[in-house]
Amino acid sequence: MSHHDEPDGWIGRSLLRKEDNRHLLGASTFVGDIRMPGMQDIAFVRSGSAHARVVDIEKPAGLEQRVYTLADLGPIWSLDSGPEMASFRSVPYPPLASDRVRFVGQTVAACMAPTRAEAEDIAQQVVLNVNELPVVIDTVDSLKPGTGTLFDGWTDNAFVHATIAGGDIASVAGAPVQLRRQFKMNRQSVAPLETRGIVAWWDYRLDELVVYISNQGPHVLRHGLAQTLGLPEHKLRVIAPDVGGGFGSKNRLMPEDITVAAIAMKCGHPVRWIEDRREHLISGVQAREHYYDLTLYAERNGRILGLKGELFVDAGAYSLWPSGPFMESSMAARNLPGPYRIEHLHVETHTVATNKAPLGPYRGVARPGACFAIERAIDELAHELGMDPVELRRINLVRAVDMPFETIGGLSLDTGDYPVALEAVVEMLDIPAVRARQARGEKDGRRIGIGFAVYTEQSGHGTIEWTKRKSRVVPGYESATVRMLPDGTVHIAVGILNHGQGLETTLAQVAAHELGIDPSQISIRHGDTGTTPFGFGTFASRSMVFSGGAVAKASALLADKVRRIGAHLLQAPLKAVTISAGAAHAGRASVPIGEIARVANIRPEMLPPDVSPGLEATATYEPPDSGGVYSYGVHATVIAVDPETGVVELLQYAVAEDCGTMINPMIVDGQIMGGVAQGIGTALYEESRYDESGEPLATTFGDYVMPCAPEIPSFQIKHFVTSARNTLHGIKGMGEGGAIAPPAAIANALADAFRDIGAAFNETPLTPRRVSDAVARAQGDAA
Repeated sequence: MSHHDEPDGWIGRSLLRKEDNRHLLGASTFVGDIRMPGMQDIAFVRSGSAHARVVDIEKPAGLEQRVYTLADLGPIWSLDSGPEMASFRSVPYPPLASDRVRFVGQTVAACMAPTRAEAEDIAQQVVLNVNELPVVIDTVDSLKPGTGTLFDGWTDNAFVHATIAGGDIASVAGAPVQLRRQFKMNRQSVAPLETRGIVAWWDYRLDELVVYISNQGPHVLRHGLAQTLGLPEHKLRVIAPDVGGGFGSKNRLMPEDITVAAIAMKCGHPVRWIEDRREHLISGVQAREHYYDLTLYAERNGRILGLKGELFVDAGAYSLWPSGPFMESSMAARNLPGPYRIEHLHVETHTVATNKAPLGPYRGVARPGACFAIERAIDELAHELGMDPVELRRINLVRAVDMPFETIGGLSLDTGDYPVALEAVVEMLDIPAVRARQARGEKDGRRIGIGFAVYTEQSGHGTIEWTKRKSRVVPGYESATVRMLPDGTVHIAVGILNHGQGLETTLAQVAAHELGIDPSQISIRHGDTGTTPFGFGTFASRSMVFSGGAVAKASALLADKVRRIGAHLLQAPLKAVTISAGAAHAGRASVPIGEIARVANIRPEMLPPDVSPGLEATATYEPPDSGGVYSYGVHATVIAVDPETGVVELLQYAVAEDCGTMINPMIVDGQIMGGVAQGIGTALYEESRYDESGEPLATTFGDYVMPCAPEIPSFQIKHFVTSARNTLHGIKGMGEGGAIAPPAAIANALADAFRDIGAAFNETPLTPRRVSDAVARAQGDAA
């Protein structure tokens, strides 16, 4: 964009992450580190019933002023959540339940005391009197006739029913091969390293409510929180300091946020709530829980013709502002074709309400479930046809010559070469060697299996795509303000939020590339609505596409002004001036950018007559094609599994991926590895289980199992670079890609290990019990 020498560009360099310095020194500032004079802690009283009518709430004698119910919060305005469509049933989610509770863990009252321990003591004395109601737990059964409803006036328990279709599924009804299978991806907790937290107080000097919160999108949160509290937005400042992971769970307006902020407006001193791990596992944002009933239509040579089915997504008891659970089901259905040339699609989707904690976005959102279902179905089809699963994928994958390709779900795929990526992982894992090992057998009796999964990852979707989804908030752009100080160093304020992605480093690299200076001279500022331009936050693998574009655009504007001033100081024609290596150059002459910045800021008499003082530029950015760009990849793994115990060990894991231009390849690798680790959790370990009464059964890390370092294999990663045609610098998003394919690849490897007996592995997580049971069933059927 700007006139710099290409060899001095900073894009594509594996620089160490700037933000790691403070984290490694223990000098970070998370919400839990905030201390304010007079601050008191909040503990919540939560429902012990999954579904009940509230008769009354008894406050302990003498402590009534320390216990807040909904009536004590003052006027609270509920916000419609979910899409702006008449068929979606939007219901209020009160910050504190007053007449009915709909899941175990729902907030009922808030207790305040000088310490958290004292607040919990008060909470234990609050008595909640309820009349129990019938409980709805099973996702599919929730829609059966005669099932009680969670909300009065509803005819069934669906937030929404929708059909996702393209082509003509009836035209392939007579296909010679028809394969029907059911797949289930069970519910998970998001479980970030740092749980949620909020500190709030009224700043009398500035006459505003200040809210420190662990959140992914402070500007959007301010908008929703202000409406809920009835505050004008200029009297509400939201600050997200260091955030220890979010993965989507910190991108929704939650009842605790509203309650703590409302109490802070009343009590006259700072208040704080820090979510403990049990609270998070019981009532924090949960994820996944998809049930698929799919039929593949195919020719005998393996060519897939169409896909028909039904999809149930369990959204829990409430819809979360702003977007609700609707996009989960539509995204899952639209992603089922993935990178395959499937011409006919018909999926009936049901987003259902049950007596569980609300569903929210999680890394990959609906894509892991969709990838699991279609990739398992393809492997099952290969087994049915007696074909090699890799060969079946070769037949059906979209080829580079087919690009650009519009899938029948309405998602446009960017250029890339899926078959080439497939061949890359085939080569990395050396299939002949794996087959030879299988033939020899293992001395310890374990089985060896190899599995593959191909995925696409939509990112950078803007106004057109979000409007199509009927979103109440349309995150169609990002903003950046670039300011060069008198010594030539730079401050950049952005509306996204860095919470583990390395954005303080990569955004600085983009700016340095445009400005011709070292990234160490650039500071990225984010997270404070009082000091940063409006933005929608970090989610959906969008930050480098949108915020990277805004930073590049604003930096290029600033670079143009630097060149104009440099040309004047060098007495050279503007077209002869370039900037690189910290200076403006014209032939053999040069002037340091620091000198140009000094002139622009504190020596205005030295400026050209038509140039105003100061060096600052603000820009917004949205890609020209706001339907989105696509990263893609292929995962493959070799596993060893004990048929008796069902314990799975990952022996090898290979990834071939294409995320367009890599700003920092080392950070890309880190994102892939972290994503795969989460995908392994989905595949083998993590499950938020409930009993028939709606009682959560995974309330500690003793019950909710997550992979640790010994469970994570070493990785082989190969990158392909197909730059996006419609984004600045060809950037695509990639933050979720690593988490999408592991459940499918691992399940396919298990199926491969037991191909001789036809064991089915169609439900995650594939715990030792589920694996050993599947093997035992298959052995019984074979006998």
